[in-house]
Amino acid sequence: MSATDDPGAALQLVHELRRLTVELDRFGAAFASRNGLHATDLRALIALLDADRAGIAATPGWLGGQLGLGSAATTALLDRLERAGHIGRTPDPGDRRRVLLRVQEQAKYLGWSFFGPLIGRMIASVGEFDEAELAAVTRFLGAMNEAVGSAAGGTEGSR
Repeated sequence: MSATDDPGAALQLVHELRRLTVELDRFGAAFASRNGLHATDLRALIALLDADRAGIAATPGWLGGQLGLGSAATTALLDRLERAGHIGRTPDPGDRRRVLLRVQEQAKYLGWSFFGPLIGRMIASVGEFDEAELAAVTRFLGAMNEAVGSAAGGTEGSR
């Protein structure tokens, strides 16, 4: 029996996922407010941290594409984050016409000091599941990301 055989169970999963995203958004908004950041500033920092973990060379054009911003808005965002000491812009050693973006260590520390306890609780919760359950959850979340990406025209699911 699949989850689609019981529409109520499938809908309950969707509602739980929505509830989680709302809570995570509220948590992120509290961090942003406490640190004088716009919601887009926080999304930019997360995108840059994800890019670093994935080995992606983050450029202003790449970041603007991830956030759905034009070049003027991306420049204003980067200027704001750089003035606050959250990011640095450095010439690409392979192509000096290109600028690479990096989250500064102090910004990583600031984020970890706020989000670290939550991440710790989440990791502890993961320990309550066995390998097969985690594989199913991972597959489920991947499918949900794909569904959202498809509904958004593919702009959000590719991250």
